Amino acid sequence: MTASVTDAPDVIDLLAGVSPGSPLDAIRAERPQARQNAQASFLALFQPADEGDATRAERYAVATFVAGLHRQPDLVAFYAKGLADAGQERLIAAEIARAAAHGPYGHYPAGPLSAEDQPGPAFLVSEASLPALGPRLSAAFAHAHLLVFHPRDAAPGALQNLLDAGWSATGIVTLSQLVSFLAFQIRVVAGLRTLAATLAGGA
Repeated sequence: MTASVTDAPDVIDLLAGVSPGSPLDAIRAERPQARQNAQASFLALFQPADEGDATRAERYAVATFVAGLHRQPDLVAFYAKGLADAGQERLIAAEIARAAAHGPYGHYPAGPLSAEDQPGPAFLVSEASLPALGPRLSAAFAHAHLLVFHPRDAAPGALQNLLDAGWSATGIVTLSQLVSFLAFQIRVVAGLRTLAATLAGGA
């Protein structure tokens, strides 16, 4: 059963180290709707009442990989708690190391913006990890890498790769929402940590 927004610990507060009654807590309280919506998004993605076409284990595996792509070890550790076993965690850590990049990369349609084109590495799960991760997660990791580092290069062919690996259209939507949410969550947590350091320095 999915926890409600009100009775589940606020994940952004947890990851950013926001304690009740702190200056950061007061700042977040000024935007209650934004706070509630972010928590509701987390619960919908990671504690759904109906897993549908993306299992909870797959969601946490992709989140662990995406947090690694963003070089956020604390979030990697947080989402890795939802993985199936330590062996899977080691495999994902190895794939994160292989997938490391800076970005964003990609190409615009021919025109004035083409001057900003930037080639960069594509990513596929290694042959060594493929049997254990399976075709669905392997395709999901490749898609996540595309969205994080090559957003300009997203094309129908990338979606076909997911369909070929066994993802449904609904599952692909969930997967893309998850990658997008992680990008948002990571930036909010980083911003709150920076703000906390600033407030502490000025104390």
